[in-house]
Amino acid sequence: MELHQLRCFVAVAEELHFGRAAARLNITQPPLSRQIQLLEHSLGAALFARSSRSVHLTAAGIAFLPDARRLLRFSESASQHVRRIASGQAGRLRIGFTAASAYRFLPELITAVRADLPDIDLVLQEMVSGAQVEALISGQLDAGLLRPPVAQPDLAAIKIDAEPLLAAMPARHRLARQSSITLADLDGQDFVMYEPGESRYFHDLLVMLFTAANVRPRFVQQLGQIHSMLALVRAGLGMALVPAAAAALRYHDVRLRPLVLQRPTPVELFLVWRHNADNPLLERLITRTRRHTRIDPK
Repeated sequence: MELHQLRCFVAVAEELHFGRAAARLNITQPPLSRQIQLLEHSLGAALFARSSRSVHLTAAGIAFLPDARRLLRFSESASQHVRRIASGQAGRLRIGFTAASAYRFLPELITAVRADLPDIDLVLQEMVSGAQVEALISGQLDAGLLRPPVAQPDLAAIKIDAEPLLAAMPARHRLARQSSITLADLDGQDFVMYEPGESRYFHDLLVMLFTAANVRPRFVQQLGQIHSMLALVRAGLGMALVPAAAAALRYHDVRLRPLVLQRPTPVELFLVWRHNADNPLLERLITRTRRHTRIDPK
């Protein structure tokens, strides 16, 4: 049973005339009759009762007509779906993201992508940067929002965001009265630090800043998640440095102050993907992200 045979059957069933059905299908009558015969042979049942004056559906033909129409509609729908996927108008896009990127950049990007591509299926997975790199290389992710460095030759990347660091402290802390904080202000302070495994990027960034400024905070806790660090700051355990996007968390009794640095926006975020990725949606995401980023993505 072939789709062409189904189209021939539906045309004859609706016209109840082989000549009109053949004209509708833009073929001649003998091939149409042959397709009907092949279909009847395949089904093992006569679909039409023919006479010299009329054509009408048999009981089997009447029963088969709704199914034939349904199969043709399904076939057309499947064809359209495949074409939309191939053209990057539909399909599934798997995106990894770090927890901190979800505070600001990710929600804005999702809103922009959905406005452009309302029919795509976004699969979002929160993962640390190292795990994202492995998932991208293995093909488990199409793209990732992650922290540098991205040194894998199989991966391409563009910088999509750069933001300042903020000093977080309890509302009653003496430094909360200042309008801004310097690294020197942190020397000897109780400090909630990033855990070097789960939050390696932020850990290494702060160690570099502290070392260059000859500053030695007193690390009282090391955690992997920014929201947990701010909870400990609120509890009075110490200060912390967080990306500016963390201000969206709005912890009560925690004060955030700009950190004065020579390089004012040290926290970087990259969009990363595999060079040989074959998802047609990926190029649409890259183009949309380039338009959405606040910085020069070169």
